[in-house]
Order: sequence, then structure tokens, then C-alpha cells
Amino acid sequence: MEHAHLPTTEAAVTAIRALAEEFRLSVSVTDDIGADRTSRRTSAPLFTVTDPDGSLPHEAFVELAGPPSVSVRLFPEDDAKITVEGVEFHDVPRDSVPAFLRSVYGGLAFTRGRRFPPGQWLVVPLPGDETYKELIPLSFLTPWLARSARR
Repeated sequence: MEHAHLPTTEAAVTAIRALAEEFRLSVSVTDDIGADRTSRRTSAPLFTVTDPDGSLPHEAFVELAGPPSVSVRLFPEDDAKITVEGVEFHDVPRDSVPAFLRSVYGGLAFTRGRRFPPGQWLVVPLPGDETYKELIPLSFLTPWLARSARR
């Protein structure tokens, strides 16, 4: 399913703030602007703020109060890392972030376990056939993760 296009980091932050307001969550945002401040630009020369193409990269870190506790790191490269109760989802497309958060806070996300090989996964279904699934460390099952278990 096609998600609304979020062309910039600021557009994604605005969409997350609207979702937080809808679910009555407190939100805090930290912005890093410039090639010398973003996390993936460690090789930027000293005092260089723009990329070689002249653009100004913008990265944001958003924290949403839970339950569940969620943090979103939006990268200038159109992707994000979303952490739900300590479980990290890497390389989520920026356009999918609002749908991902809506699934988590709307009660669609769930955990699923297996006996062999033993493991527990956090599954986040999005509209259409898009699903994200990450392994939960065995000693990391929080009350929210345990409550959302399906057999």
C-alpha cells in the first residue's frame, strides 16, 4: 500500500506530532542540522555544514511517551530507525513511519513466540501486505511486550 509521501525530515516530524496528538502522547524532538552534526556524516570535513551537492542534511530524534515507549531516529537518507520498548527496527522507509506508529499505538502490533528454535518476535503489520518483524532478546520482555503476545 502506498503511504503519504514525506519529502523531508521536518514533514515526518510534523506527521509524528499529529499522530502523538491523536493518541494523546507527549513528544520530544531533537534536531541535528548540517553535515557536521548528523550521525551518518562522520567523515564530514571540519566546519563543513552542507553536503557536496550543497544541501543541508536534517536528522531528528523523536521520543514518544508510552506505553509503549517509542523512539524514532529520522535520517536524511529517507529512512528511520524505530525502537519500540527496546526492540530496534532498522531501515524503515520514512514514508512508512506514521503507519508504523499508528499500528503500534492502535493495538495492531503483537509478539509471537516459538519453542524451537526458541525466540520471541515483535510483529508490526502495516496496511496492505507490509509487515515488520524483529527478534526480541529473551531477557528483554517488558510488561507491554508480554501483554501483546499472541499464540
